[in-house]
Amino acid sequence: MREAKKYFLIPYLIWIIFFIILPLVSIFYSSFIGLDGKFTLENYADFFTGTYLQMTLTSFLYAFIITFFCLVISYPVALAIRNTRNKQFWLLLIILPTWINLLLKTYAFIGILSKEGTFNDILSFLHLPHTQLLFTSTAFIIVSIYIYIPFMILPIFNSMDAIPENLIQASRDLGADRWTTFRKVIMPLSWEGVKTGIQITFIPALSLFMITRLIAGNKVVNLGTAIEEQFLVTQNYGMGSTIAVFLILSMALVMILTKQRESEGRS
Repeated sequence: MREAKKYFLIPYLIWIIFFIILPLVSIFYSSFIGLDGKFTLENYADFFTGTYLQMTLTSFLYAFIITFFCLVISYPVALAIRNTRNKQFWLLLIILPTWINLLLKTYAFIGILSKEGTFNDILSFLHLPHTQLLFTSTAFIIVSIYIYIPFMILPIFNSMDAIPENLIQASRDLGADRWTTFRKVIMPLSWEGVKTGIQITFIPALSLFMITRLIAGNKVVNLGTAIEEQFLVTQNYGMGSTIAVFLILSMALVMILTKQRESEGRS
């Protein structure tokens, strides 16, 4: 039986080699190739200049803002869903937007936030002056939060829903009020879901490029936008691969730090 299980791993190993390991090796190799096709360290030297370092800090800043607001909105929503009777119905309403193509949702927001869009129509109805919200960093943050909120809510809800009801009842029987029960029981036991939601939100938010182009215009430039520009516009594959290497390392660092905290908590 054990020998048979080893054979079942072969397709999985082939998939990992061809679609994960080889692309990563290719990107790492390309980062040492200059425009003349020769080996060089110039790409890494250019990355540590002020422009690219500022772009990296900007990417982390926007990813932090998006993750923070997603967490602030998602945590009470997940708690409210946990305490409702029709949990599956409300979860379905949250999951439904994720079934829609990201490009379609982005174009929908272009119509909503444009000068002649729904947002300004509401302002006109309220007798308020129009505003140009499209092609701003604020619009980029709003659309990104909308897209990633379901991915933050689901792991938090799953961790909350797994909390035994008898623990909450025991807390109340021992004289704890709702706030104390929430602070001493619900928050610690839902922390694993919060960390998972932060990973799922923060890591992709570092590499957004389509939303930055369509919603923010040129007002937001992050690592994902820079990679797209290097590969598709300037066709400097070496520099694009270098930025991709640092993006991958940043993502790996976030996951490693989170994993270390998890292991420390368990120990």
